[in-house]
Amino acid sequence: MRMVDIIHKKRDGFELTHEEIQFFIQGYVKEKIPDYQVSALMMAIFFKEMSETELSFLVYEMVKSGDVIDLTAIQGIKVDKHSTGGVGDKTSLIVGPLVASAGIPVAKMSGRGLGHTGGTIDKLESIDGFKTELSETEFIKQVNDVKIAIAGQTGHLVPADKMLYALRDVTATVESIPLIASSIMSKKLASGADAIVLDVKVGSGAFMKTMDEAKRLAEAMVTIGESLNRKTVAVISSMNQPLGHEIGNANEVREAIQTLKGEGPEDLQELCLTIASHMVVLGGIVDQVDVAYQLLLSKLKDGSAYNRFKTFIERQGGNLKSLETKQAKYHIDVRVKQKGYLHRVDTEGIGMAAMLLGAGRKEKGDPIDHSVGITMHKKLGDELNQDDIIFTIHANRDQVSEVIDRLNQSYDVQENSFEKEGIVYRVITK
Repeated sequence: MRMVDIIHKKRDGFELTHEEIQFFIQGYVKEKIPDYQVSALMMAIFFKEMSETELSFLVYEMVKSGDVIDLTAIQGIKVDKHSTGGVGDKTSLIVGPLVASAGIPVAKMSGRGLGHTGGTIDKLESIDGFKTELSETEFIKQVNDVKIAIAGQTGHLVPADKMLYALRDVTATVESIPLIASSIMSKKLASGADAIVLDVKVGSGAFMKTMDEAKRLAEAMVTIGESLNRKTVAVISSMNQPLGHEIGNANEVREAIQTLKGEGPEDLQELCLTIASHMVVLGGIVDQVDVAYQLLLSKLKDGSAYNRFKTFIERQGGNLKSLETKQAKYHIDVRVKQKGYLHRVDTEGIGMAAMLLGAGRKEKGDPIDHSVGITMHKKLGDELNQDDIIFTIHANRDQVSEVIDRLNQSYDVQENSFEKEGIVYRVITK
């Protein structure tokens, strides 16, 4: 078998066999196939895409390329969740304890943020003492004891994905739906969960800018999961504005705590309850989403969800009181310049503004300032008066003119009223 023949076959739009995909993945991981040939195949996939069968074979081989976490020692159906990334997205901090409070085990591997999107591990590291690296024994014991653990991803998980992503990043093939789907699902499947709920973001702050793109990605990932014997559901949600009000690590943790106490922003609570409801159904506690929703709403109201969060944080060494000290030195208000209604938000631009403050990374390895960030006080459709505060910048330097300029360019105000949209667009199942 030759790699050039595989490239030729996919270039001409034919379906690759399992053996051909296995040859390509194993050869690349073992460094027997050069980057330039894999780049050519990635571009062929970009233009010709992949069938459901090909995608399943690709993900299966990617998972096999490294460690696969064995969670069979954890009692019950293990349900994981994944977000495709957004601004102000602190759902894992809420959904995990919420689902765990209903008795469903949540064994989650999370990553760090890059660019305009934040990472769950970065947010958790805002809490002094929180331990993001757990041994397999510690991880499994904690999930059995308190029903939830969140740890950083192991360096030996899906090496094929790390290699392919690095290559896609420099060959203009990042936006390929099959390659995005295989990247996400290979990591989720290697993490050992029995069932997965995917939060697929769409809009100005998401990787998928249109509903058609988001739907195609959601359907591809659900198909992959189901074909490899994992119950999988995808929730397509809006990222046309930041989720909740807070952007920035410690600020987002505080907003997550408010939400776990039943006092959070409406959009954030609604999305978290929706995702968590599908997780509870997949976990086998109840068989109807609306019943699960009411059950979880009661967990917010009676304090069970927040208490589970506190137990989870303390078990991993975190000191929640330390959040009180994670405050930026300067707080600078950005005011609306005209009266009207908030019509458009450049969510990615707001995320990039937070990154400029130090809340995110331009490149992997860049340091994070957990105390800085942005509060967005208004939502799409809100009526605004001139000089209303729309943003508050939380910074550790007093010169933030470039951030102010970016924020002033990140929204539009118009005279006519604007109908507010819901946070959840649709749910994709097999």
